[in-house]
Amino acid sequence: MKTSWRSASLVAAAAAVLALTTACGQESGTQSTGSQNVGAAAPAAGYTSSPGAAAGSGNGYGADSKEEQNSSSTESAGQLTVAENVKIGKVITDAAGFTLYRFDKDTAEPPKSSCDGDCAKAWPPVPAEGASAATGIDKALLGEVTRSDGTKQLTVAGWPMYRFAKDTKAGDTKGQGVGGTWYAAAPDGKKASATDLPGLSVRNDPKLGDIVVDKNGKTVYRFLKDQAWPTPKSACVGACLEKWPVVAPVAADDTKGVQKKGLMNFARPDGAKQQTINCWPIYTFSGDKAAGDTNGQGVGGTWYAVAPDGKPVGAPK
Repeated sequence: MKTSWRSASLVAAAAAVLALTTACGQESGTQSTGSQNVGAAAPAAGYTSSPGAAAGSGNGYGADSKEEQNSSSTESAGQLTVAENVKIGKVITDAAGFTLYRFDKDTAEPPKSSCDGDCAKAWPPVPAEGASAATGIDKALLGEVTRSDGTKQLTVAGWPMYRFAKDTKAGDTKGQGVGGTWYAAAPDGKKASATDLPGLSVRNDPKLGDIVVDKNGKTVYRFLKDQAWPTPKSACVGACLEKWPVVAPVAADDTKGVQKKGLMNFARPDGAKQQTINCWPIYTFSGDKAAGDTNGQGVGGTWYAVAPDGKPVGAPK
């Protein structure tokens, strides 16, 4: 009887460990130890996709070649319309359905374009001639700005308008968030932004692919010095938290596209609760000023955007 009881106990213990491992298993090659690395924001690439992209890829402005430009890149916008995008809300499109964008390095008061040369090949300026407003767009917001080459560019609420070379069909929004400076234009000229995002959801980044974002559309990150097994543990404390705020608990039914396994929260040493994906603690980055920014990608070689399954996107194997 004693031997039988001991065997049963060992089986039960093994099962408990297996269950815990399944819930909060450790990924090989992604965990490291040592002191925390707070990191500093990598400079925004301006015209390009997110910082951390492989050097030498593309033409440095978010598109690879002139051949990638959509067929209507230099044509008149015609009658502008308002399209509803499930990820980023209402956006302005031209008569052919192509998304119009604005550039953070431009100015609206007074209107001025900072995108010339190769930048203008990747982001073709929208001609002012022939553009008109449809229902949902105040025609009083439409205007024009004279570019450095003397051509007239369409403006909305003072902001110069562009198309994106990699948008190859109507409805594409591949330029959204590129370089942390390019955004689809909303009908009022502001940056398009969906206000009804769930607590955690998935966004397709032009360079990183599918990554997790919070309710404000901000990129979610992982710290390679954290641990998930046997229980979640954060190595980001003190001053680190000023740069990398923790993501507060999110209900499972308030997520979309995120893996449910290991979707839990845990108590930090300071008593605050922090959300995890696949048991890994998650954070946002203070250097990301707007939805779509990925300025935290690769910082210190230890901070990476989070994939829907909880893995760090682009982290060394």
